Amino acid sequence: MDYVIPPTPQASVPVLGSDARFPVHRIYCVGRNYVEHAKEMGFTGREPPFFFLKPADAVLPVNAGETGRMPYPTLTQDLHHEIELVAAIGKGGSNIAAADALQHIWGYAVGLDMTRRDLQSDMKKQGRPWSIGKGFDASAPIGPITPAAQAGNVQQAAIWLQVNGADRQRSNVSQLIWNLAETIEHLSRAWTLQPGDLIFTGTPEGVGAVVRGDVLEGGIDGLAPLRVALV
Repeated sequence: MDYVIPPTPQASVPVLGSDARFPVHRIYCVGRNYVEHAKEMGFTGREPPFFFLKPADAVLPVNAGETGRMPYPTLTQDLHHEIELVAAIGKGGSNIAAADALQHIWGYAVGLDMTRRDLQSDMKKQGRPWSIGKGFDASAPIGPITPAAQAGNVQQAAIWLQVNGADRQRSNVSQLIWNLAETIEHLSRAWTLQPGDLIFTGTPEGVGAVVRGDVLEGGIDGLAPLRVALV
């Protein structure tokens, strides 16, 4: 096939223990999906799940045992970290029942939903879309994807983030308001999920600001950890 300009290279993520890579189609994110994080953002209760998207090439893939380098983004003075379990979709579909949802997952990874909080807050106040706060370049650092069969019980796994060696976030994936299967059920009603989609499932309490020079290290039991330096 001929193109009038060279196509953009395929965004992809490393796979643990393999030279093959996982191609990224779309990045879906779930908002306010841990009880205590919802409270710290000023909300309570089990509200219906809501979603936002990041561009596929917002991924900042980090190989196992390496430290990714994330440029501090433009336009913000208040960059926040949000550690998350990421589900990588291997089989697509629409109107997927929760009972069948986990069969659609190829693997899992540790990810960061980096947020220009000041820009997001300003857009919220104006009643405008807040893509500028979420969907910027390199806003989705992600570690290697662990195949589902090797990942263990991620739905009961501890999740944590340290900044410069000090705890910032620490919880358990079991504290999700909408668990992974329910999330896929809701998400697949609104979009037809495709192989290559990534789902960032939400962050626990403890989000906060980071600055240039900070080193973020996060993990989920059973998965390869993620380490990122802000430059």
